[in-house]
Amino acid sequence: MIKVLFLCVGNAARSQMAEGFARFLADDKIEAFSAGSKPAGLVDTLAIQTMKEKNIDISSHQSKGFDKIPASEFDYVVGMDCGDTCPVVHTKQYIQWDIPDPNGKTIKEFRKVRDEIEQKIDDFIQLVVNNNIIKERK
Repeated sequence: MIKVLFLCVGNAARSQMAEGFARFLADDKIEAFSAGSKPAGLVDTLAIQTMKEKNIDISSHQSKGFDKIPASEFDYVVGMDCGDTCPVVHTKQYIQWDIPDPNGKTIKEFRKVRDEIEQKIDDFIQLVVNNNIIKERK
């Protein structure tokens, strides 16, 4: 399985949505994790609501920091506009997605961010998983 870590500042919306989409869309080919540099302590209710609209339930997810991530090495780390606040994490490849933080915004903005993340996850799966850019771990 390909191990992917999604990072953002609060681990309350963007990285949680990315983790949810990766688990849902990758057919057990991706082991997805998420974390934040400054965990908010909870997953945003609008993130949960907008993901439910896509039939993905992230209501049991928890906002967490890097010290709570079970894996120690990742094939990919995807940063979502956390800049210098994202720590150095051992990875084969780091990817930066410039996705705006919907925190404090309307549900319309959350949907826009959710849809952008869904497209990026779909593209990622097509490129990395389906084309076997990194061989799956045994």
